[in-house]
Amino acid sequence: MKSFLRRPFRLPAVVVLCAAAGCSPAGGTEGPSVPTPSARAAGLCRALHKELPKTVDGKRRRTADPVSDFTAVWGDPAIALRCGVERPEIIKPGSEHYNPAADSVEIDGVDWLPERQPDGSVRCTTTLREAFVEVTLPKQVVGGAGDLGALTDLAGAVAKTIPVGVV
Repeated sequence: MKSFLRRPFRLPAVVVLCAAAGCSPAGGTEGPSVPTPSARAAGLCRALHKELPKTVDGKRRRTADPVSDFTAVWGDPAIALRCGVERPEIIKPGSEHYNPAADSVEIDGVDWLPERQPDGSVRCTTTLREAFVEVTLPKQVVGGAGDLGALTDLAGAVAKTIPVGVV
């Protein structure tokens, strides 16, 4: 029986260099999947995109790949925003995950529904707005206690561009 563990594994220099520099093949940061909002939500999301801050939780905004007016990322590991997403399953009547008692958190006039993910990150989705905005905060940002403070940097832009209303 052959042993494949005896031969050292070597990465090409360009891969090592690229990993060390934090670059990606497209020149940007791999971003979140791009949602497909309704026409009304798309207009609101484009307005939000123009108002998004350059920094969130001290992390600089980076170019997402693919580039879209419906997504944005800050830092590495990335705080990721998606605008025009579907209503979260936990607040969708008829869903097997529906929980009418799900708790939202108000941060600077914007209600967010936080959901802890298996990887330790927290996905927060706006509620009671004409378009749903989802922000995923990595485990390194929220820590074990679920710190949502990074949302304070986004609340003003959301409040300014996504009107209160029920979708």
